[in-house]
Amino acid sequence: MFVTVFGQKGGVAKTCTSIHLASVWAQQGYAVCVVDADRNRSATAYAARGLLGFDVVPVEAAAKATRSAQIVITDGQASSHEDELKNLSAGSDIVVLPTTSQARSVELTIEMSAILRGYGIRHAALLVKVDTRKQRFADEARDTLEGFGLEVLDGSIPLLAAFDKAEVQGVTVREAVDDKGRSDPRRMTGWAAYCAAANQLQAILKTDSADNLAA
Repeated sequence: MFVTVFGQKGGVAKTCTSIHLASVWAQQGYAVCVVDADRNRSATAYAARGLLGFDVVPVEAAAKATRSAQIVITDGQASSHEDELKNLSAGSDIVVLPTTSQARSVELTIEMSAILRGYGIRHAALLVKVDTRKQRFADEARDTLEGFGLEVLDGSIPLLAAFDKAEVQGVTVREAVDDKGRSDPRRMTGWAAYCAAANQLQAILKTDSADNLAA
């Protein structure tokens, strides 16, 4: 399975999404590799402590590193450049577009969807950094995206300080702790959200595979 996570701009939890989807699937027993195609090498920095349980490699080393992987996740560049989007997405089974509820983020995701649709590349949006105190904005963003024909994953990723702590510590949100070594009580909400997203992505691809065989 080949998954590309592409962000239209910085700050949309692109690398966080790549790392957490990879972590979910690795813990399910799959051989997973994350390919860091971001010029900032954000995924590489996240994995620098070696605590994640799967390989993160630069795009230059992808050909060899991914040979034994069952699932390859490409952490793409934060860019809305059409050629870059096309090149990184080519060969992907699905492209995941993390999207915040902000109007500009929604607009850029719609633009990226139009490009991907033009190339016949399967894709789905994932609402991220959702403040549960402002759920209305997330609901409106979902309605807008779906109104333009985008597939939006059922759940959303909550806005949690535990995600920031996890990145600094080089672990998933499930293992994140505060400065006193205490676990964030809401951390499992974030982990469960990514588990749900990973499971839905697998279900989508299984359905696609079955449809293709039937055709």
